[in-house]
Amino acid sequence: VCTALAGTVGTGNIAGVAGAIALGGPGAIFWMWCSAFLGMCTKFSEVTLAIHFREKNSNGEYVGGPMYYIKNGLSKKWYFLAVLYAVFGVLTVFGTGNATQVNTIVASINSALMSFHIIDGTNDKANLIFGIFIAALVAMVLLGGIKRIGQVTEKLVPFMAVLYVILAFGVIIMNIEHVPAVFGEIFSGAFSPRAATGGVIGSMFLSMKKGVSRGIFSNEAGLGTGSIAHACADTDNAVHQGMFGIFEVFTDTILICTLTALVILCSQVSIPYGQAAGAELTIQGFTATYGNWVSIFTAVAMCCFAFSTILGWGLYGARCIEFLFSSKVTKPFMVVYSLVAILGATADLGLMWNIAETFNGLMAIPNLIALFLLSGTVVKLTKAYFAQENP
Repeated sequence: VCTALAGTVGTGNIAGVAGAIALGGPGAIFWMWCSAFLGMCTKFSEVTLAIHFREKNSNGEYVGGPMYYIKNGLSKKWYFLAVLYAVFGVLTVFGTGNATQVNTIVASINSALMSFHIIDGTNDKANLIFGIFIAALVAMVLLGGIKRIGQVTEKLVPFMAVLYVILAFGVIIMNIEHVPAVFGEIFSGAFSPRAATGGVIGSMFLSMKKGVSRGIFSNEAGLGTGSIAHACADTDNAVHQGMFGIFEVFTDTILICTLTALVILCSQVSIPYGQAAGAELTIQGFTATYGNWVSIFTAVAMCCFAFSTILGWGLYGARCIEFLFSSKVTKPFMVVYSLVAILGATADLGLMWNIAETFNGLMAIPNLIALFLLSGTVVKLTKAYFAQENP
């Protein structure tokens, strides 16, 4: 569960929310909530199917996820969907799981350093050094296998979540008088966001698009990636594990993404509407309330968020490439995956997000088709589970 949460709770909660508000207005948060409630259903189905149709690999480890429930749950004529999913998965992890995460780590460190006037602006040489250092750390953990990934994430996830939530609640409490107006902006902006983004119909669809796309980026519901980590769980109860999938989406989007939105909107910071924004906007929300000193703590929390996500998505990519070839290619893949951190540290933020969102969409298509075709199996397993619980 911690590995799955590590993959889910990441920059989508921080930079993703900030970007959604800047490009889609406050109303984007409403659509993010909508995608989360629907996402609870899809995540439950994904995790349940992943446990039910998983298998053991040559190393004796449980492997599962969309490619396996397509392979073992559907007829051979649908096998191409499993291959498509695995191919898109390998391509997606480099952008969604790595480059955007490293970009956020570097942005948060730069913001902290600029707050104390240590640097005047973005330093390309320093970013390159950060990228190389992160790449080395990622390689050390990933090459240690699933147990080492689990050991790291089970320590990082609770620490980063508690630290971030405490700081966020502090901002909200200190700006409590703005909370009613902020919720008013969110609900009114969902249907008439023209004040923020210009135009009525066009801006409403932009708000919806950014809210839903960044919501999916954040909680991964519909992508099927989280189920790859859940498939490793030491349990035989598929539906019970599926309940953790619902909890995962709730924690990620309803709790942490909402807190991030409230930090940005309640702190009354200047939002660059119509422009790409990232972690620096969220950091401004914290520093506007607490002062520059808090940028150190927010930078640490964001680094933990992003680093744990890189590890979780490294596992997803390894499982996808293992499905396409064999477990022998997973270590070379992890080395290449680690090196992408250097690119993420130095590349353009807007380009990284556009690539990530595109591949997210491609990855979701074969998974959603499979969920629809296997929906009867999910219903059957769920009814059997509750019949045992309430004989």
